[in-house]
Formats: sequence, structure tokens, C-alpha cells
Amino acid sequence: MPDDDNALTSKAVSREEQAIDLTLRPRLLEEFIGQRAKKEQLRIFIEAARGRGDVLDHVLLSGPPGLGKTTLATIIAGELKVNMRNTSGPALERQGDLAAILTNLEPGDVLFIDEIHRLPPVVEEILYPAMEDFKIDIIIGKGPGARSVRLELPRYTLIGATTRVGLMTGPLLTRFGVSLRLDYYPEDEVDAIVKRAARILAIEVDDEGSAETARRARGTPRIANRLLRRVRDYAEVEAEGVVTGDVARKAMAMLQIDPMGLDVLDQALLSAVIDKFAGGPVGLKTLAAAVGEEPDTLEEVYEPFLMKLGFLKRTPRGRVATPHAFKHMGRDVEGGEGSLF
Repeated sequence: MPDDDNALTSKAVSREEQAIDLTLRPRLLEEFIGQRAKKEQLRIFIEAARGRGDVLDHVLLSGPPGLGKTTLATIIAGELKVNMRNTSGPALERQGDLAAILTNLEPGDVLFIDEIHRLPPVVEEILYPAMEDFKIDIIIGKGPGARSVRLELPRYTLIGATTRVGLMTGPLLTRFGVSLRLDYYPEDEVDAIVKRAARILAIEVDDEGSAETARRARGTPRIANRLLRRVRDYAEVEAEGVVTGDVARKAMAMLQIDPMGLDVLDQALLSAVIDKFAGGPVGLKTLAAAVGEEPDTLEEVYEPFLMKLGFLKRTPRGRVATPHAFKHMGRDVEGGEGSLF
């Protein structure tokens, strides 16, 4: 029974976190902080489509996790004043799964497919005519008596989101009329996001407190919002409920997040490359086994930020730690440890 109670508590916390995330998401393009060039492009494309009375061309949003791809998809549907249907690549196992969604769309609707790079090939095949001609071919029956029926679809907008553009096929990529890659946010924009979230959640935070939180958020709004909630918890228990710079620093030390925003797994990854494999090169699967994490998680979530910082390089022979990584981890080429905090 205790295990069941823990599971229920975990689910309740997860639902609460999701509800907070939804509350913090901007609803309008003008409320969305950052990604200025991409926002301007979307504003023009949306206004042009509305002016013509036509649907917006299909949109591909790419970039590391947590940068706002789902939020932007929701904003696009809101700006167009249409409904949005949500699904994901792994959820569409059979052609019938996608066909059922497509045939239930209303004219002008937005269909959002997260992790679109994980669409099964058999499902992707019927998506081509659905995107280009707004038609799908369905096979009815089996064996010699099987026949193909072509169904007309309402004109709609497909928005795909992916963290791995390189895994998408050429035919699918070329069917998107708008392709936007979201970049990591500069520190001042993350600071603005933290302050906005603090206002919404009624968290008292000063300028230094928000700056410290933003500095360690890895240029990612989702992480910034999560860190703000954890710093708030620390402030309520260990301080007087006010998130100051000193409170934020102590909370981050408790969370084992260093001044560059590296968490325990980031540090373990760099330590493994430096200490276990002499700085590299080391293969992704070997590195994943060394830190006890899935290769896809390392490649999609952790490596992009470490590469952005100049701590890690991908080479044909494997991953290599840079001199900056050695310095940050308090090591030299011969070894030796230093303090991260």
C-alpha cells in the first residue's frame, strides 16, 4: 500500500506541475519572450494567411527540448482562431491512427505532431499526400479483394516539432513551407521569463534572485520555470519567502547545479569523459553506459548545451572534452580535482 500511495502522490505532483506549466505558457505571440526573428516571421505568415482567408502553410519547429515549440504551436492556433489537435510520432503506430485524426479535422484546424521524427515509415507515407494534396488513400479489405479509397481532407495546417531534424526524411522535410529552428535564449531573455513567471505565481523575487536563477537555466525557459519553483520552495522553508541572490545561490547548491547551469548528470558526463576516458574520444553508447543514461537522452538533452558552452566536441571517433571542460571541472590534463561551487 505505501508504494501505491507514493505512486498516487507522484502522479498528483506531476499533474500539478503540468497545470503550472500550462498557466505559465503565453497565449499570444506578443506575450512570447525571445526568439525575435522567428516571432516576426510567424507574425507575417499568420497575418498573410488570415488576409487571404487561407490556411497557414505547414510549419516545422525544431530545436532542443524546452525552448517553446509546443507553446508556439498553441500560439499559432490561437492567433489563427482555430482548434488544435495534439498527437506525437510514437503514438501513431498505424496508418489508421493518423487517418482517424485527419478525417476528423475541421477546415483551418491545426494538427500538432510532437516528435515528428519518430513517425513510423508506414504512417509517414500517407502523410505526404495529406500535406500536399489534402487527400489520403485508405486500403479497405485484405488480399485480392482489397481496394484503395481516396478521401478528401479539409485544408488544415500541420505543425511538426522535432529535436532531431537530421532523423527526418527528405520527402517529409520538403513538404513544410515554414521551417524555424529555435535557439537557446540569452541570459537577459531568460531573466525576463523568470520575472514573468514570478509575477504569475506570486513569487517575491528581487533582481539578483531572478538573475541567479536565469544564469543557471541553460538558456531554456522550461528549466528556468522549474528552477524558479524549486528556489521558491527553498526560500519558503529556509528564508523568509523572498528569492534573493543569496537564497538562489544556496538553493542551487542544494540542487547541485553549478554556476554554469550544469546539473549532476552534466557533471557526471564530463567527469566520465575526462577521468575514465582521458578526455576522449569515447563513443556515445560507451559514455551512456558509463553514466547510466540512455544514449538518446545524452544526445538530445545534454550534449547540445555542453557543446554550446564549448565543453564537448563530437568527432568521427567519438566525444571529446575540451580544455574549457577540464578547467571548469577543476582538472588538468594529468588529472586533479577542484571545487565546482
